[in-house]
Amino acid sequence: MGAAMPSQTSFFGAPRHRAKHRVSRPARFKNADSPHDKGLGALPMQTTENVTSQQPGAAAHGARTLAPQATLADYKVIRRNGSVVSFEPSKIAIAVTKAFLAVNGGQGAASARVRERVETLTQAVVRALVRSRPNGGTFHIEDIQDQVELALMRAGEHNVARAYVLYREKRAAQRAHEVAQQPAQVGLNVNDNGIVRPLDLAALHNVITAACDGLGDAVSAEPIVAETVKNLYDGVPLSQVYDSAILAARTMIEKDPAYSQVTARLLLHTIRREILGEEVLQPDMGTRYAEYFPQFLKRGVEAELLDEKLLQFDLKKLGDALDASRDLQFGYLGLQTLYDRYFLHVHGQRIEMPQAFFMRVAMGLALSEIDRDARAIEFYNVLSSFDFMSSTPTLFNSGTRRSQLSSCYLTSVADDLDGIYEALKENALLSKFAGDARQVARRQLRAARAGIEQRRR
Repeated sequence: MGAAMPSQTSFFGAPRHRAKHRVSRPARFKNADSPHDKGLGALPMQTTENVTSQQPGAAAHGARTLAPQATLADYKVIRRNGSVVSFEPSKIAIAVTKAFLAVNGGQGAASARVRERVETLTQAVVRALVRSRPNGGTFHIEDIQDQVELALMRAGEHNVARAYVLYREKRAAQRAHEVAQQPAQVGLNVNDNGIVRPLDLAALHNVITAACDGLGDAVSAEPIVAETVKNLYDGVPLSQVYDSAILAARTMIEKDPAYSQVTARLLLHTIRREILGEEVLQPDMGTRYAEYFPQFLKRGVEAELLDEKLLQFDLKKLGDALDASRDLQFGYLGLQTLYDRYFLHVHGQRIEMPQAFFMRVAMGLALSEIDRDARAIEFYNVLSSFDFMSSTPTLFNSGTRRSQLSSCYLTSVADDLDGIYEALKENALLSKFAGDARQVARRQLRAARAGIEQRRR
């Protein structure tokens, strides 16, 4: 049978862990900054030059064996200032080495045990990072440092981990003080279709706040905004700003299921930007749907996706019947599935929005009705309110040029060569556009090993 629409299930993002430890006494550090804030970060030490000269890249050698260099080239690191740099496992090795030296002193650099431990821990950190993004991506510098802490704790190096945590907290306090002393902070720039302009943080905040509206005190826009901005960099395309907001909200579904609707509303915002070509807020969609709907049908017919008969409906009446508020019923996974698999697109760009999708399906079902406008509105209300959901072939094909509404068939086969091969041809044609679930009745075929003469008697 054709599968019904997926239910509105939650998508649970992977939790982020941060090792927090109380220490009884502070470790001693030098005041000089290390390459940690310029790359992956590490503790300062007295013999940095000695370590890098005595063991040039030895600790990082194992990290590079985890994956080919071409694979590691697919990963980037977002620094605290927003710039993006290459992912270099050797810097993780340097950071771990300096953490050991801060506890064991400069003599630890020559220790075979320290070198072996550094190599093992570096491999563990890189492996954990790559596992979190198997297809490549970006890591924020804080995420990398979190993994270093976890690796040290899991390896039983508690003293080294304590020193590392203390240093991170000290550096965080210093950065916070420096930021507080600055009269103004330079904002990020975004690339909006080739035009570079400052990021409108107030507008971003308004979009995320609107997505949280009406969902109770369990959800808040502030952590989403903070996580979104954290993952941006200077010159980021504007579309990726909203993608970052979706990812930030999605990871919070584990905290409260209401964030599934927040994420869905942010996805709705990006769908509207893609289809309408501008940002449109939810309160304005009531009128925009009515304006957009006839244009959508005409474009679908011109692209040879939709049946020309759909243009014979009363498009103004049907457009006025679209209820934009029903867009807010979606959970994230349901809307993402519609966007990925069901919405019509031309040359990779979506042209169909959720309520237009349901009305297009309803119009296809009502094509043969006497009062098809009224029946289409009735079918639309049932579908868009989620009281009933058609199977996948109907949602895919209703209203299209090949309006095949089912993927399940029962056919029979005649007891001759022409009948057998004709049945194979018919089944192939049926499965071409709507799946291949079918049953063939074989009651007309003779029994196994039965002779032709016996059949003709």
